[in-house]
Amino acid sequence: MKLSTKWMHDFVQLEDMSPRAFSEALTMSGSKVEGYEREGSEIENVVVGQVLTISPHPNADKLVVCSVDVGQDSPITIVTGATNLTEGDYVPVALHGSKLPGGINIKKGKLRGVESQGMMCGLEELALTTNDFPGTITDGIFILTDECDHTLGMDIKKAIGLDDVVFDFEITSNRPDCLSIIGLARETAVTFQKPFVLPKPEVKGGHGNAADLLNVKISAPDLCYRYAARVVKNVRVAPSPRWMRERLRACGVRPINNIVDITNYVMLEYGQPMHAFDYDLMAGHNIDARRAVDGETITTLDGVERKLTSDMLVIADDKKPMAVAGVMGGEFSSIFDNTTTIVFESACFSGPSVRVTAKKLGMRTESSGRFEKGLDPENCIPALERACQLVELLDAGDVCDGIVEVDCSDKTPHSVPLDADWINRFLGIQIPEQDMISILKSLEFKVENGQVIAPSFRSDIECKADVAEEIARFYGYNKIPSTTIRGSAQGGYTPEQQFKRSINTTMLALGYSEVATYSFISPKEYDRIRMPADSVLRQSVVIANPLGEDTSIMRTTALPSMCQVLGNNFADRNLSAAVYELATEYLPQEGQPLPLEKKCVILGQYGPGVDFYSIKGAVEGLLEALRVTEYDVVAVDNEPAFHPGRCAKLTLGDKQLGIVGELHPLVQEAYGIGSRAYIAMLDFSLMYENHVADIQYKALPRFPAVTRDLALVCDDTIPVLTLQNTIRKAAGQRLENLELFDVYKGKQIPEGKKSVAFSLVLRSHDSTLTDVECDSIIQKAIKALNEIGAQLRS
Repeated sequence: MKLSTKWMHDFVQLEDMSPRAFSEALTMSGSKVEGYEREGSEIENVVVGQVLTISPHPNADKLVVCSVDVGQDSPITIVTGATNLTEGDYVPVALHGSKLPGGINIKKGKLRGVESQGMMCGLEELALTTNDFPGTITDGIFILTDECDHTLGMDIKKAIGLDDVVFDFEITSNRPDCLSIIGLARETAVTFQKPFVLPKPEVKGGHGNAADLLNVKISAPDLCYRYAARVVKNVRVAPSPRWMRERLRACGVRPINNIVDITNYVMLEYGQPMHAFDYDLMAGHNIDARRAVDGETITTLDGVERKLTSDMLVIADDKKPMAVAGVMGGEFSSIFDNTTTIVFESACFSGPSVRVTAKKLGMRTESSGRFEKGLDPENCIPALERACQLVELLDAGDVCDGIVEVDCSDKTPHSVPLDADWINRFLGIQIPEQDMISILKSLEFKVENGQVIAPSFRSDIECKADVAEEIARFYGYNKIPSTTIRGSAQGGYTPEQQFKRSINTTMLALGYSEVATYSFISPKEYDRIRMPADSVLRQSVVIANPLGEDTSIMRTTALPSMCQVLGNNFADRNLSAAVYELATEYLPQEGQPLPLEKKCVILGQYGPGVDFYSIKGAVEGLLEALRVTEYDVVAVDNEPAFHPGRCAKLTLGDKQLGIVGELHPLVQEAYGIGSRAYIAMLDFSLMYENHVADIQYKALPRFPAVTRDLALVCDDTIPVLTLQNTIRKAAGQRLENLELFDVYKGKQIPEGKKSVAFSLVLRSHDSTLTDVECDSIIQKAIKALNEIGAQLRS
């Protein structure tokens, strides 16, 4: 929203101050100034001059030599080729050293042997158009009209009214009242504690009664809250006066003629969009604010035929729509040169409806931009009266008596309790209640019986915090003391988040890099990992609008995603890779609309020196760091995706904790992995449920330890971990440490057998262990080992 300083002074008078000071003060009071501009700032040393004489150029047929009085001791000489000059004309004169828009510098010089001490300017040189000064020409010198000041030597900017200071405000959507000169002037008056004067428009009328000429009806009261109209006869279309053109130009609106300019002027001044209809083109002289009929069309002012739908509001006569309500008028509802009678419209439409309509039609206008934010129905009549007042002031027509209107608006005022103590606590300040009331009254709020009643144009006031905001911004944000935040922050990681961080930290320490893959894959991936055709994991969630077949289902296993990562790394000629992912698998649930989202930790690795025990060691290291114990490792050979004999399952009781192994050669080939690749998958939830969250610390031992060795012979198929768990369970709490130090297969060991040797550290925290106690522990362990087929090596 642009604010003309000259226009603002109609409502509030301020002492001279710099634009910067004004901008800072308004910004601090809540009306953000984005910038300001001095009109004509690019024009320097251009003054009013009068042509005294015009004589032919001695050396050029198309040039003339002019003697021009510019208010100096003596006239100056200017050579020009303009043909529209006569002696006595007042013109803009750019003197030696002057500057013009576009970076043009004027210096004196000789033209065909005659010295020219400056230049007389046309509209274009001053960055003006014939809309700013009707009746002038564009291809000659700008002859100053009677509206301009003819004081010789006066700065041309002041003489033609090009000396305004215009501020550009950023208006938030909750303050549509500030999309007007009056609204910003009101904010200015309160900011600087100056009187705000809003004259009530006065219309003489006396040219018949509008009610005898026009009828208004609202058929869609949910979309049109109020509709008011006045009639003007004997319309006299002409250019607007200079003061009106200046103000419109300053606010970025192109002047056109007095009738159109009046509607734009009132829109800017009051923030109320208006429209003028040609009364003679109105069928039946009836106005109906109704919903459009599906398929109905209207040709708008921009000449485009637009198709309407039933959720759009139109202003119609008896036969056709005349305007799209709040957006744009129809082509045949505008004002023409032969228009004699007009109808001024001032209405309040539903903001959401205007917004949706403008978006559907691909139109955004000054009117729609205001209506969609929600305007004040009580503003319709003052704006309409102001328009008719300007008609009489400009002698643009004869105004009929009376207003024809239909009012469906809600008159209930917005009311909020005034709780001074709460406001002071909320803002962290101490303001007397009477001072609060003074601030609110200056903003045209009423305070009655402990209630703050907002004016009709402040529909944004809904709660006590809104009232506190009004008090704070005019009390002064810079006066509110800085305070530390009350209370203490309760942020932190949840136990599950801490568990995830432990996984990430451990995997990075083990030399693995984290990857992130898509959760959606192609159904063909199940074939590439050799998943059986009857596997329940083939029942996947199908994406309704996939990007393509390759991303058409949600994965039930993260194995294909990890195989793709390894294949891509091998294709990129990476000699080795070790990656992991905290992945999510999506398992459909019968009778449930959403799948079960199961988390897993998946590891993938290949490269020189990497084998089954490399990735198995990484899994054991991870489980040890997470303090997941008492799991078992069992060899398996029936996993289709893994190499038979090079795969094992990890179990916790009767539940499968995970799987680790070498990929099947056919799977490696399907993904283009030209090296042995190893993958491990662990159930995240099972690990989380069985990890030891709290570390228990023990005092340093006071009694010595006893070390015993056990050498066993067992079947080659029995995992070492099974032997370790058996020893731990049998030895009990006095077993402090158990380490494997030898595995042997050779001539002294029968075929299909292996020798396994452990070192046991025994200790008691109550006393020194005797040989008898140690022998008892060892015998219990040997007995338990015998039961699983492991014998003491002789």
